[in-house]
Amino acid sequence: MEFLESRREHALALFRIIIGLLFVFHGVQKVQKGTELLSWPGGPVMLIELIAGGLVLIGLWTRWAALISSGAMAYAYFVVHQPKGLLPIQNGGELAAIYSWAFLLLVFTGAGAWSIDQLRTRSSRKSLANA
Repeated sequence: MEFLESRREHALALFRIIIGLLFVFHGVQKVQKGTELLSWPGGPVMLIELIAGGLVLIGLWTRWAALISSGAMAYAYFVVHQPKGLLPIQNGGELAAIYSWAFLLLVFTGAGAWSIDQLRTRSSRKSLANA
C-alpha cells in the first residue's frame, strides 16, 4: 500500500490530464460540427469544454476550471438528458454524469503532480521562505 500511496499525486495527475484532454476533444468535436458560438447551450458549453478542459489538462487554475466544468456537465445532464428518461442509460447522459463527477473530484483534490498549479505553489513557498 505504501508503494501505491507514494504515487498518488502522479496517478491524480494522469487522471486530470486524460479527463482534460478528452473534454477538449469533446469541444473540438463541437467546433468541427459547426456549433454556433451564440447558440444555447451548445456555444457556451463548447467554450467551457475547450477553455476549461485545456486549463484542467495543463493544471492551471484546476479547481476553478473543474468547478465550472462540473457545473456545465451537471446542467447538461439535468436539462438536456434527464427529461428523456430517469436513468443515464435511458437518456444518453452517461458521459455528462461521469464528467460532472470526475470534475467534482478534481475540485476537491486539486491538480496533482505535473501541473502549473503545483509549480506556482512551489514558487510562492520559495518566495515566502526567502523573505
